[in-house]
Amino acid sequence: MALLSIRELSVEYRTERGPLRAVDTVSLDLKEGETLGLAGESGCGKSTLAFSILRLLPPSARISGRIELDGENVVDMDDRTLRNYRWKSVSLVPQGSMNAFDPVRTIGSQIVEGIKAHESISKAEAWQRARKLLSSVGISEDRAKSFPFQFSGGMRQRAAIAMALSLNPKLVILDEPTTALDVVVQKQILTLLRHLQREYQTSFIFITHDLSVLADIATRIAVMYAGKIAEIGSETEVLGSPQHPYSRALIAAIPTIDGEKSAAKSIPGLPPDLISPPSGCRFHPRCPFVFEKCINVEPALTQISRETQAACHLLKAWEAK
Repeated sequence: MALLSIRELSVEYRTERGPLRAVDTVSLDLKEGETLGLAGESGCGKSTLAFSILRLLPPSARISGRIELDGENVVDMDDRTLRNYRWKSVSLVPQGSMNAFDPVRTIGSQIVEGIKAHESISKAEAWQRARKLLSSVGISEDRAKSFPFQFSGGMRQRAAIAMALSLNPKLVILDEPTTALDVVVQKQILTLLRHLQREYQTSFIFITHDLSVLADIATRIAVMYAGKIAEIGSETEVLGSPQHPYSRALIAAIPTIDGEKSAAKSIPGLPPDLISPPSGCRFHPRCPFVFEKCINVEPALTQISRETQAACHLLKAWEAK
């Protein structure tokens, strides 16, 4: 049984120009202990999909479809149930680590507040857990009474991860947690996350626009484009043998150190306007392999190999042996 099951999920925002469907009939599963990478350009729907799991969308958003986490229907939860669900069942590491903390309160006191809001334990016990959590992410326990501005960017990101793990949730959503960090600190954070996943036995959804980051952390990857899944499969297959033209283009855009022959190639054009998306395959205006069917018929997500599905008319369905 999957820890997380999403079926026919759509998220639509009300705008002055009309409804904007940021996520369009997406279905996927996440197993216990698995790390799913959500990849794609800005505006492809990956953050909206993840924040739907938390039910942290703005009032202008309307959700349809089904989201189940550990058998609980998230879409129908009332406010009281949501307060218990967030942080205890699913938590968030935001993109900007400074935004995760109140700048005029100590790091430890903010972790303690979250623990005590959900569990009936003494203040002393909560502080003890906060110090242990900070130690588990490589921060000295005596720094629990430091303020956020006294931490470097990498330390604040580690503290944000400690806070997200404070109630031992089943799922942690990481919203581009390494984007603002240099490559050395980024590598340290990814190594830390792998260690913590084994220690806490939690599942991760890792959001990024950089597919190269997912090579170090993900077990499966879902590539999103214009609110839909273009390709989903194992990390090995999606990165090593991408099937969808968009996945290939994203990988080709990754900078290398091998010289001009393997220089990164930008993807021509821009993602579509989701208020009036193109007909057929939404990637067809930018696709080098486009033909008539791509323009007129939307491709279904089709099994391409034992582990990979992709939505492209060029690909032949896989027949199980």
